[in-house]
Amino acid sequence: MKQKKKVQEPEPLRPVDKYFAELDANFQDPTNRLIQAIFLPLLFFGIMGAIWMIPFPQFEFLVKLNWHTFLNWGSFFIAIVIYYYLKLSATLSYAILFSIGGMSYFIVQLEHVQRDGGPAVIWVCLGIALISIIALFLGKGKEKGNITGQQFLQFLLVGPIWLWHFVFKKLKLRY
Repeated sequence: MKQKKKVQEPEPLRPVDKYFAELDANFQDPTNRLIQAIFLPLLFFGIMGAIWMIPFPQFEFLVKLNWHTFLNWGSFFIAIVIYYYLKLSATLSYAILFSIGGMSYFIVQLEHVQRDGGPAVIWVCLGIALISIIALFLGKGKEKGNITGQQFLQFLLVGPIWLWHFVFKKLKLRY
């Protein structure tokens, strides 16, 4: 008896793949792609740092353990972001978590600078976020097609893992 060859059906597109395809289709300009690669992580950093600096209740036991620096509103922001990305792509969420670890380090360093008389971290982070939004908006103007406000917001939300997906593709890693 002759066996039939199994026809391998293509995998259905995951929501993350649909987002990436839409972003790829709407963001083609090479200059804009460079702007995105620089300013999307900076925007994320700025937003995370600003949220991090919102006053959080100081619980005495956390201060004694010296954990008060890392338990703040930024911790909740990070948890929500990682959960959202985890639902889209577990592997890419781990990459973002790695990025967040580096960003957290720099936010803590900015806190030390502020403590030593430097500028307030919240203003530095809000400035970075504002400059990033302006740069991303100007970069969006370089695209041939019109991008709706909803697509732009979606891009800002999914953009950080979209950038990581390029790294994974280059390294031929499945995400």
